[in-house]
Amino acid sequence: MGARQSRTNSKDKDPKGMLILRRGQKFAPWDDALLLGRDPRSLLKRGMRHVSFSLVTKGMTDIPDFLWGLSEVQKLNLSHNQLRVLPPEVGRLTRIVVLNLCGNRLKSLPREISLLHSLKVLFVNMNCLSEVPAELSQCRNLEVLSLSHNCLSQLPASFADLSRLKKLNLSNNYFAHIPVCVFSLKELDFLHVGSNRLENIAESIQCLASLQIFIAESNNIHSFPRSLCLVSSLEMLNLNNNDIQTLPDELYLLGRLARIAWNPMDKGLHISHNPLSKPLPELVEGGLDMLFSYLKDKKHH
Repeated sequence: MGARQSRTNSKDKDPKGMLILRRGQKFAPWDDALLLGRDPRSLLKRGMRHVSFSLVTKGMTDIPDFLWGLSEVQKLNLSHNQLRVLPPEVGRLTRIVVLNLCGNRLKSLPREISLLHSLKVLFVNMNCLSEVPAELSQCRNLEVLSLSHNCLSQLPASFADLSRLKKLNLSNNYFAHIPVCVFSLKELDFLHVGSNRLENIAESIQCLASLQIFIAESNNIHSFPRSLCLVSSLEMLNLNNNDIQTLPDELYLLGRLARIAWNPMDKGLHISHNPLSKPLPELVEGGLDMLFSYLKDKKHH
């Protein structure tokens, strides 16, 4: 029984150790477990809303060529591999709505990404990007973009054209200031710029009238801009771990901040681990109502 099985297995491999499938196609060994000799289209998952395909944590250094023929794919997950290059052929997958490239080794994105006109969600976090192509701004339907944990210090001015963008994560990069193009994104309701090199927040922050969550923790921000108090839609404002000493008297205008928040996931005002001048630390400990009352009285007097 064992000898027969051994002989059968030996017929399935050529001398180079590649696996030979029924149609004469050759794939690397990890593909044997993935494809099981079937047409790649048989691996497409057809949900109620999207046709999806996943190659997560496969140790891939290159993307298999058969993928570019799967034009039906709407959700593609290539996260947590060892990819160094995203080929221009990605532009063939024009129906993609969600593209997950998180946790690879990509240093750039191809210009052909501009051909993904249906793209709404793009994750390129935890890669090695030092720049983002201006052509990405042609993905006008993009709503969610995560570029966190890369090596970025600027964004193309053309990003101002991403008029439908609602959520943008730029955390854990090398930004010395919030890119000017960000202030043109009128639909933005989530902005994460934590763990960068920010020393201030531009007055233009008030242009983001739809912003509900703003996270700028773990930077070198020296002052709390009064213009931030005009973003009345804010429900979560995280300025923890900065160099802020004073708070603007107009802070009470942020009426949607429900509390002084201590848990990172809670909505409210996060202002801990800043060198606040007295009596602000005691007022923060007393809660948001006490802090707001103090600042109102201070402003009126």
